Amino acid sequence: MQRREFLQKTAAAAVTVPGAVTLSTTAPAPARTFKLKYAPHFGMFKVSGGGDLFDELRFMADAGFRALEDNGMMARSTDVQQRIGDTLAKTGMTMGVFVIDAGENWKVSLTTGKPEFRERFVKACQEAVNVAKRCRATWMTVVPGYFDREQRIGVQTGHVIDALRAGTEVLAPHGLVMVLEPLSDNPDLFLRTSDQAYTLCRAVNSSACKILYDIYHMQRNEGHLIPNIDAVWDEIAYFQIGDVPGRKEPGTGETNYQNIFKHIHGRMQQSGRDFVFGMEHGNSAEGAEGERKVIEAYERADSF
Repeated sequence: MQRREFLQKTAAAAVTVPGAVTLSTTAPAPARTFKLKYAPHFGMFKVSGGGDLFDELRFMADAGFRALEDNGMMARSTDVQQRIGDTLAKTGMTMGVFVIDAGENWKVSLTTGKPEFRERFVKACQEAVNVAKRCRATWMTVVPGYFDREQRIGVQTGHVIDALRAGTEVLAPHGLVMVLEPLSDNPDLFLRTSDQAYTLCRAVNSSACKILYDIYHMQRNEGHLIPNIDAVWDEIAYFQIGDVPGRKEPGTGETNYQNIFKHIHGRMQQSGRDFVFGMEHGNSAEGAEGERKVIEAYERADSF
């Protein structure tokens, strides 16, 4: 089925909700956009895109989304990276994060202080500069790795700071930003909380090192979301989304995303800052119905 035909069928079959996005294949711009720059990832609307990467990207734009994120961008061919950047420019969308891939990623633990790990990380930052230019990215996710059980926490923290400083020396001249992501996937991971990420950013002291505040992970690891966002606000450069439990779209779990988005939006207006909100979650239902549910979930969460 061609993308145009599928979009028409999807729009006709969509459940009507107050303020719902109108999916159009002919209008040059969506009927409305969301208040915040929510960023889907490839695969989230694979049915709606008809299985084509770029048709899926255009579907996202038609649905009112103003950004994209793609963790695996560095693994894509240079041609695809360039085409993604060009398509984003044509649709008026912003490129969100991709992951700085140092090979084995989390296994390249910056906590150890090993020169070979730091060198691999710096080399990955150098490669990320070229990727960012092609796909028009500004932000790149960094995970420092695992705890080193043979070293004291302060020493490990120092090693991480040294490695991050070396990375910022590569990224800062190009106006690029690494965003540190505290995670809840594994208790052996070094970076776990927003205040810990705040400490690292303050110590690195560079515009090229900021926080990726993933609301899903932070709800699991520390809760108290709005006060904690306020506490580290000055170092946040990027947000990600996922409800708890299940890591699906807003409204499928316990997190009150409407209140959180309203609070962040208010602070954005006061400060003049802007953010991308990466939709780093799965769909709660499969197929076209599940994809409609994702759009409707963001309509509701964005209706503050």
